[in-house]
Amino acid sequence: MTPLAYLALVLALGISAQWLAWRLKLPSILILLAFGFGLSLTTGASIDDYLVGETGTETLLAVVGFFVAIILFEGGLTLKFSELREAGAPVVRLCTLGVAISFALISVATGLIFGWDWRVAALLGAILVVTGPTVVGPLLRVIKPVRKITSIVKWEGIVIDPIGAILAVLVFQVAIAGGVQSASGAIFLALGKTILVGIVIAVALAKLIEFLLKRHLIPDFLESVSLLAVVAVAFAASNAIQAESGLLTATVLGITLANQKSVSVREILEFKENLRVLIISVLFIVLSGRISPSELHAVALPSLGLLVVLILLVRPASVFLANLGSKSVNYRERTFLAALAPRGIVAAAVTSVFAIELNHAADHGELPAFIATQADQLVPVVVIIIIGTVLVYGVIATPLAQSLGLAVKDASGVLFAGADNWTRKIAKALLEDGHSVMLLDTRYENVAAARMEGLHAIRANILSEYAEENLEFPGISQLVAGTSNDEVNSLATREFAHIFGKANVWQITPNDKEKHHSTTVASHRRGRICFSEEPTFLNLQNLARQNAVVKKTLLTEIFTLEHFHTNYGEDAVILFLHDEDKGLRPAAADLDSVPTGTTIYALVRPD
Repeated sequence: MTPLAYLALVLALGISAQWLAWRLKLPSILILLAFGFGLSLTTGASIDDYLVGETGTETLLAVVGFFVAIILFEGGLTLKFSELREAGAPVVRLCTLGVAISFALISVATGLIFGWDWRVAALLGAILVVTGPTVVGPLLRVIKPVRKITSIVKWEGIVIDPIGAILAVLVFQVAIAGGVQSASGAIFLALGKTILVGIVIAVALAKLIEFLLKRHLIPDFLESVSLLAVVAVAFAASNAIQAESGLLTATVLGITLANQKSVSVREILEFKENLRVLIISVLFIVLSGRISPSELHAVALPSLGLLVVLILLVRPASVFLANLGSKSVNYRERTFLAALAPRGIVAAAVTSVFAIELNHAADHGELPAFIATQADQLVPVVVIIIIGTVLVYGVIATPLAQSLGLAVKDASGVLFAGADNWTRKIAKALLEDGHSVMLLDTRYENVAAARMEGLHAIRANILSEYAEENLEFPGISQLVAGTSNDEVNSLATREFAHIFGKANVWQITPNDKEKHHSTTVASHRRGRICFSEEPTFLNLQNLARQNAVVKKTLLTEIFTLEHFHTNYGEDAVILFLHDEDKGLRPAAADLDSVPTGTTIYALVRPD
C-alpha cells in the first residue's frame, strides 16, 4: 500500500468512525480503536512502514505531541474563570491532592500486578493520572449533568493533562538519576522551569494575539490559521527550553485567550473544534495500528487487573480523600466524580513518547537492559486501559448521574426565547406532561405572567452573555426562538447551535417570508423553521387572543392525521411531536405526514 493510499484510508476510516459513533450514540474512541486495529490486521499496514529509522519515529512522536497540544489549546478555549465560582475548590483539590493520591496508588498497583521495576511502574502511574477532554467531552454531551459537575469534570480533564505529562518528565529524570535523592535538585529545577516557561510564554503570546486582534492587524481569513501557527511556535519553543512543557503552555494559552474581554474568539474556537475531530480521528487509528494483537494478548490479564484497581480503588480514593472536609461538593457529587475518569489520546500519546525514551536510555546504558522490555509493554497496557475505562464509565455514568439527581432522565426539553401568551400556552401543556421547559424574555410582564402559571421563566436576553454562560439548562436539548423580532430569533439559533446542535435550534416563521430576497435575512443565517402551516409571530399571537387551546392527540391507525384535521380544521397548527424513539421535538414547517404512535401537540381554535 502506498503512503498516499494509507493516509487516505486512515482519514476515511476516522471520519466514518465518528459518524458511526454519532449514529449509534457510542463513544467514538471505541470505534476509532477498532478501525485502527482492523486496518492493521486486514492490510498489514501501519504508520511505521512509512517511517525511516529512528528519525521517522521521532518525527511521528513530535507530530503526535503537536496534535495533543492543539487539543489542549482548544480545550483551554472552553474554560471560563466564571465557572470556578462553584467548581474552583474541587478542581484545585483534584488536580493537586487527587493527582498525588492517584500517582501513588497506581504506581504501587502497577508494580505489584505486573512485577515491573519501580521506574517503569512510577512512569505509568504518572501517565495514568490524566483523564482528558477527548473522552470526557463526548461523555458529558451524553450525560448532560448539572452545570457545576460539568465545569468540574471539564476543568479537571483539561488541566490535569499537562500535569500528568510534567509528572512523567520528573519521574523519568528520577529514573535516569537512580533515585529521588540523586535527582532532587534536577526535579525542583525542572518543575520550576516548566511552570515558568509555560506561564510566561503563554501569557505573553496571549497578550500579543489580543493586541493584534483588537486592532484588526490580522485579517479575518488568517485569524484561525495564525493562531494555529502561534500554538505550534509556543509548543516547540517551550519544549526546546524545558522538555514536555509545551502542553502546559498550550493549555494556559487557551485559558488566557478564553478569559480576556477585548476580542471574541468564538470563530477561532469553532475552527479548532473541527480540527480537533480530525486530529482525534487520525491519531487513534494511527497509534492503535502500531500495536499487534500479540502485544495486547501478552498484557491482557494484568491490564484488566489494573483496570479494576483504577475503577474500584484509585479513582474513588482520590476523589473522596482529596475532598475530605470540603463543603464545595456534597456526597452525591463526589460519588459521581468517583465514577468518571476515562483515559484518552493524551495518555496514549505521552506513553508512546516515554516508551521510546526508556528504550533510548536502556540502549545507551543509562538504565538496565530489562527496562526496555518492560517499556515495550507500556503502550498496549495503556490502550487496554483506555478501552476499558471508556467502556465502563460510558455505561455507568449516565444512569448513575440520573439516580443521584445530577442529570435529568428525559433530556428533550425546550428552551423558549420569548414568553408571550401563545408561548406560555405551549410551555404549560408540555410541562403538564413532564417535559422540561424554560422561558427567557426581557419584558417583566411576560416573565411575571409565566411564573404565575408555574413556568420556569427568567428575565434575560437570549443573546446575552449571561444566558449562555450563567444559566443551566437541565433536561433541555433544543431551542425554539419565538420572539417578535425575526433578527433576534435568527441570531439566537446561531448562538445556541454550538450548545444544542444545528438540528435542535428552531425559530418561528419570519414575518418577511413573502418579501423579496433582497430584503429578507438569508436562509443560511436562520435556524430550522418550526410549526406546521408556517405561522408567524402575529398569527400565533392572534390565535392565543382568540382563546386557542393546545390539544394533545395520539395518532393511531384508526385516528390518523387526516382525521385530526377533519376534527380541528386545516388551520390547526401542529406544534410538537412526541414518540418513544425520537422523544419530544418541534414539528417542522414543511410537515406533511406523521407516523402512527406519535403524540402531537397542536394549537387549535376553541370552535
